[in-house]
Amino acid sequence: MVSIANPHSDLIHDTALDYYGKRLATCSSDKTIKIFDIEGGNQRLVDTLFGHEGPVWRVEWAHPKFGNTLASCSYDGKVLIWKEENGKWSQIAVHSTHTASVNSVKWAPHEYGALLLAGSSDGKVSIIEFEENGSLTPIVIDAHSIGVNSVCWAPAVVEEQNKSLKQLRRFVTGGADNLVKVWKYESNSKTYSLEESLEGHSDWVRDVAWSPSLLSQSYIASVSQDRTCVIWTQVNNDGPWKKTLLKSEKFSDVLWRASWSLSGNVLAISGGDNKVTLWKQNLSGSWDSAGEVQQ
Repeated sequence: MVSIANPHSDLIHDTALDYYGKRLATCSSDKTIKIFDIEGGNQRLVDTLFGHEGPVWRVEWAHPKFGNTLASCSYDGKVLIWKEENGKWSQIAVHSTHTASVNSVKWAPHEYGALLLAGSSDGKVSIIEFEENGSLTPIVIDAHSIGVNSVCWAPAVVEEQNKSLKQLRRFVTGGADNLVKVWKYESNSKTYSLEESLEGHSDWVRDVAWSPSLLSQSYIASVSQDRTCVIWTQVNNDGPWKKTLLKSEKFSDVLWRASWSLSGNVLAISGGDNKVTLWKQNLSGSWDSAGEVQQ
């Protein structure tokens, strides 16, 4: 285990490991991002990135096919893209379409190219495609009337239609309107349309996480200010979404984050009680506790 003491001068809001688990990015209310080398059980500060004008909420590594690239989002309403070249980190792009805090960013599956999804308190979601010449091509859609708290891509799926292969690009959003929404790409209009609006929470949806596993069922976990976690399932990427409460009684505090294991069969939940609990589905389809992460 690697322990990093006091990396920031204010609250830390997010941490992210790169694809190989050798680099750690952290972000904070001190408006900075820090990159650590944690290979070999040791830790070394590689760089401190300055550029945001407000608290930095999330950091997200791109797939290594795009190099050592990092996206960050902030209360200042901006998404910044950072890249390491010749051992030095620099800011290579700014996405400033949103008019309020950008609360969540997620890179798309690498099969779709360099696509970044961002959700903002202005109620909008933007999908940013990075062209080879360095320009940004954003698609902006109205997603949640009060604000978007979290976004997440579905794993890459390719379907056969009319004897040709077609990508099924989908993502999920969680909002301050208590809703979870599923969106899909329309290749004809080259935009995204609402596939389903899911009602299951009585307060703000704080986080949404789409399971990375490619099974016969799609799994989405949503956690909320209402102290519940809902598991949404859909069979064969089609038909209605089924709602299942992770557990019948409410959690002891507000739930903030949900995260699936890489295999997609274990769900980690964190909340205001400073605990991380693990959950796994049993053969009957309900969910059992799989332990608690110990510090």
